Amino acid sequence: MSWRIVVISKRAKLDYQLGYLVVRNEEVTKIHLSEISTILIESTAATVTASLLAELTKKKIKVIFCDEKRNPSSELVGYYGSHDTSNKIRKQIQWSRHSKEAIWTEIVTEKIRKQKELLKNLGKEEAGLLEAYLQEIGWNDETNREGHAAKVYFNALFGMTFTRTADCPENAALNYGYSILLSAFAREIVASGYITQLGLFHDNMFNQFNLASDLMEPFRVLIDREVIQMQRKEFTHEEKIQLVNVLNNEVMIDGKTQYVNNAIKIYCKSVFDALNENDSALIRFYGL
Repeated sequence: MSWRIVVISKRAKLDYQLGYLVVRNEEVTKIHLSEISTILIESTAATVTASLLAELTKKKIKVIFCDEKRNPSSELVGYYGSHDTSNKIRKQIQWSRHSKEAIWTEIVTEKIRKQKELLKNLGKEEAGLLEAYLQEIGWNDETNREGHAAKVYFNALFGMTFTRTADCPENAALNYGYSILLSAFAREIVASGYITQLGLFHDNMFNQFNLASDLMEPFRVLIDREVIQMQRKEFTHEEKIQLVNVLNNEVMIDGKTQYVNNAIKIYCKSVFDALNENDSALIRFYGL
């Protein structure tokens, strides 16, 4: 099972040798590709050989590239995620509106439930208001309980003056963490043979990750919880590594303890099964 998250934060040469990722800088480090789930290349001074990129694509290892500000800017995505990709995409196109709305209702309900649980664990009285929103959620969340819950939730976490559009360390950390999470979901969607552009609820013509944006919603609280625990006067390299390591945290899913990375795999498969079988009861959510 792949589990390592490799972060390249300074000048280095990355190449491939007999099944290993070889990182050359002051020292030479070798890591077998079978152990790696994600490589985050933070430094623009790093170089990567074409042979390594080819092997990483074959092994479906997520590679995230950062810009000069060390923020994720692009990623490596292979052409072929599964041997039956064409058939999977045909099924995806044929997912019924009713099925997609049913799945989205379950996802957004679970997102608010996770937000409520975090507020309750932090001793925030706003947890009661989110419980009320849970009781009010309708089909496909037509009354936008998710949006109302988000405002209450973030104000409870970061103060009444906080907004998600503000230029502040909290938002820098949240955006960074969400981008790592989004990449993990995009990797799993492609590896399963589906395409990320066709979402359930998200339908932005400029967003090539609509489906990943849908599926990741209940997992956002894992990033929120980590950001709350940080000293947020500034957002530094150490905090970025802390957020990347969220993928190595443990959660409960389907009766077993799993790393978040593997929980994403289990959850995504269950959502795809639910969509293909038109049965939202097949979805497997994680528990803290």
